[in-house]
Amino acid sequence: MIRKPEVIRLRWRKCCHRVGRQRKCSLNSLAGVHHVRRLSGYRCLVSVSCTVSSLGRDSKRPQTPVSPKTTSRMDDCSRQTPMFTFGVIADIQYADIDDGYNYVRTRKRYYRNGLQLLRNAQESWSESAVKPEFILQLGDIIDGFNKRHDASDRALDTVLREFSCSSVEVHHVWGNHELYNFSRSSLLRSKLNSTPHCDSTVSGAQAGGDIYSYRFSPFPGFTFVILDAYDVSLLGREESSDEYCHAMDLIKQFNNNEDLNCPPACDGLQQRFTMFNGGFSKDQLKWLESVLSSADEKRERVTIVSHLPVHPHSTDPMCLAWNFDELLAIIRSHSSVVCFMAGHDHDGGYCRDKDTGVHHLTLEGVIETPPEGNAFGTVSVYEDRMVLKGCGRIRDRVLRFPGRQSDADHRPI
Repeated sequence: MIRKPEVIRLRWRKCCHRVGRQRKCSLNSLAGVHHVRRLSGYRCLVSVSCTVSSLGRDSKRPQTPVSPKTTSRMDDCSRQTPMFTFGVIADIQYADIDDGYNYVRTRKRYYRNGLQLLRNAQESWSESAVKPEFILQLGDIIDGFNKRHDASDRALDTVLREFSCSSVEVHHVWGNHELYNFSRSSLLRSKLNSTPHCDSTVSGAQAGGDIYSYRFSPFPGFTFVILDAYDVSLLGREESSDEYCHAMDLIKQFNNNEDLNCPPACDGLQQRFTMFNGGFSKDQLKWLESVLSSADEKRERVTIVSHLPVHPHSTDPMCLAWNFDELLAIIRSHSSVVCFMAGHDHDGGYCRDKDTGVHHLTLEGVIETPPEGNAFGTVSVYEDRMVLKGCGRIRDRVLRFPGRQSDADHRPI
């Protein structure tokens, strides 16, 4: 049986909005704060009446509760306690080198600064009133320059130490920079293999080989699916392998450049056929079909996560997965999918599929965020929506689930 929320009274010197810390707070800072406690495995909203200390000059003030302040839209979205929350961050691309530029030298990249921005995110998540259940790291955790300097392992250990400062589990997605630094077999043996946290994998359902895809359920009725967007790719494969030859045959149908990192000369969606992109194999798509069919029957809400975006209106065409259309067709044939999250495009992007109402969210990258900025988000999940509270470059969004009332694409909260 779920216990009712407790009402507690705390003197202001010991009241803490930040779970796990006892710290002195001003009276004004206490107003309007929702306090959350875990009770026997359940998450409860706890009303707190914060009173003035009887010590010192404060003893002359009447001991009355502080009335909460109200803020318009934020209060509308925070009246309920979310069922769970999670953090999102993309394209950290850390390297212990000086700042540089992107491939075409049009955007500055801040390689060392990624660590500080990750620390900012970790601090925000750790001080949240409701702790995230998990973190989604959307790929490209370290930069490919590390490989040139024989620093791949050292760079990865540095970033993972930052993540380990918190006990919250992290689900790592593989991007192109993971595969610049490591082979697939190395990644499967590394701490970037998050399948110990999963409920099932491709290989668990069928002979999936080294495909890095799995599902997990952080809360009853909600499923997250991590996809391997470089299952079909030139990256991370031995040049003598059948997989490499198959990927080469595919990309050469559309890209005749000597440097395959240069997109095809034609405009439009064919620009996606570059070496820094990839696609999803038949085995992986078949596994995804089975996961979504099961979720449809159970009326679950499914969020799919990949490094590469799959909706043309959620990203630059140059950042799309090779066979995005096949994956989109699968999503559109299942009622359980509510959101698709990706990284890769450092400018970010968003669209809501007009046919299904599924949200396609591409998160802005840390690597091109100036030192004074930030690029991370916290997602609160409710019965009928997900609310993204962004920081820095990441904008706030209310993502209502398909079949519910339509939401504005860029509604502030």
